[in-house]
Amino acid sequence: MDDPIRSDRPGWPPGIDGLAISAWLCILGVGAALVAGAVLLAELMPAGSGHLYKAIGGYVLILLPLLAFLHAHRPNTRFGSANTVTLIRAAIVCLLASLYGEHWFDIGLLVTGIAILALSLDGVDGWLARLKGSQSRFGARFDMETDALLALALSALAWESGTAGAWVMLAGLMRYGFIAAAMVWHWMNRPLPESRRRKILCVWQLIALIACVAPILPDGLRTAAAVAAVAMVAWSFAIDVDWLIRRRRLPLGP
Repeated sequence: MDDPIRSDRPGWPPGIDGLAISAWLCILGVGAALVAGAVLLAELMPAGSGHLYKAIGGYVLILLPLLAFLHAHRPNTRFGSANTVTLIRAAIVCLLASLYGEHWFDIGLLVTGIAILALSLDGVDGWLARLKGSQSRFGARFDMETDALLALALSALAWESGTAGAWVMLAGLMRYGFIAAAMVWHWMNRPLPESRRRKILCVWQLIALIACVAPILPDGLRTAAAVAAVAMVAWSFAIDVDWLIRRRRLPLGP
């Protein structure tokens, strides 16, 4: 049987792990773009900022689980365009998160545009994966976790902007609270069925959070968007938790 860890596609010399090499090439390229973007934002902000180091640090933290679970992308032997798009989205999230605690309010419209770009790319990665037949557990999980991190970053910026109180962080933290609860109550680890409702509400939640940081919107509308974001994610999680509770005594499985 062929070794699944080694590349068997044309283009890589025998014995070379094409997946790891292509992943590192994408990581370095996207990382360089992230640094360039952070430097540009530093020039546009009215005061000195340390967000460059925070953006790089966040990117490194994302890379740790990415590389640790890269094997789940096999039998694909290339990182692929779909995962590259997701990695670009993750880098944009790092850029947004790095602005927390900085003087970003004067460039709020640009920050809103960056967040819209991150959301616009959501779905492109999945479309590319299906187009090229490169779907994997790794790609699906990478996409989902990037969405969760985007929600967390936008929630923090919405709180910092004064649009809403600390309660808006629930929109970004609820998923991580769910993961923590699953460590205590193992019946919550049961795989959830595919849900169109979950995907649609995720997108609308992100739209609402972007509205929270959009300076061109009235304060009242931005606060209402924050309330809507929290309500949507709470409702979605409540439905999933109820489904799990009703099956908690059954053996774990699909």
